[in-house]
Amino acid sequence: MSISGMTGFARVEGAHGAWTWAVEARSVNGRNLETRFRGPPGFEALERAAREGAQARFQRGQLTLNVQAKRAETSGETQVNIATLERYLTAGGPYVATGMVAKPSLDGLLALKGVIEAREDEDDAENRAAVEAGMAGSIGQALDGLKTTRLEEGAALDPVLNGLIDRIEALTGQAESEAAGQPAVLKDRFARRMAELVGEAASEDRIVQEAAAQAVKADVREELDRLASHVVAARALLSGEGASGRRLDFLSQEFMRESNTLCSKSALTALTAIGLELKAVIEQFREQVQNVE
Repeated sequence: MSISGMTGFARVEGAHGAWTWAVEARSVNGRNLETRFRGPPGFEALERAAREGAQARFQRGQLTLNVQAKRAETSGETQVNIATLERYLTAGGPYVATGMVAKPSLDGLLALKGVIEAREDEDDAENRAAVEAGMAGSIGQALDGLKTTRLEEGAALDPVLNGLIDRIEALTGQAESEAAGQPAVLKDRFARRMAELVGEAASEDRIVQEAAAQAVKADVREELDRLASHVVAARALLSGEGASGRRLDFLSQEFMRESNTLCSKSALTALTAIGLELKAVIEQFREQVQNVE
């Protein structure tokens, strides 16, 4: 099963009777699932459908759902708003009486805002419910489309992430080969240090402490084993089912922890160079993981 990304977009249009609508669903990266909804007035119940639909399909990402709806104009009754017309006449009466303005014409009065009102046919309960159900269905389709685009992003990310894991594994193998020669180098350094300490009439305790410190510095077996086990875990997550972004992000931190320790224990220039390259690849892996659900 392919991993899923967190970036995507989908649009669905629908219609019922005099109503038409369009649903747009988009998402970007996010640590948690966050759903924002904007719908037409009078259809507040759609927000619940949107949030429940998002929770059923996704686990991470910032989702935005926008529903725009329009009702076609109908041949409803037209009437004159007498109260509004009288307010206009009252307000302009003094100016007409003093001759400051001409007496208004009927067509001029009827053209004033709010004087003519067109009554639209109201939806009955059954039709309203059908429209709302249609919008909810379109929301579900948009979320399905969004999921598809997120899976397409995941399919594009999959070879990139597996390629970085392959590189981490290869560098771990190189580090293991280089580390095999590290004890001999440290032994030579220890021998020289011993000669210096003996020359200073060093105590046995000081010699033991120096030997222990060099032995710890030479042992990178534990870090290499953990890096190898993290590679196995990462491949299992990339090929498994369900959202794996959080666990991959945690794994990238563990990768970096072991590579840092490897560099700090390195006594060889070649091993240090491998460790630094390993850190660079792990950082690339961590950045790409931020796009995984």
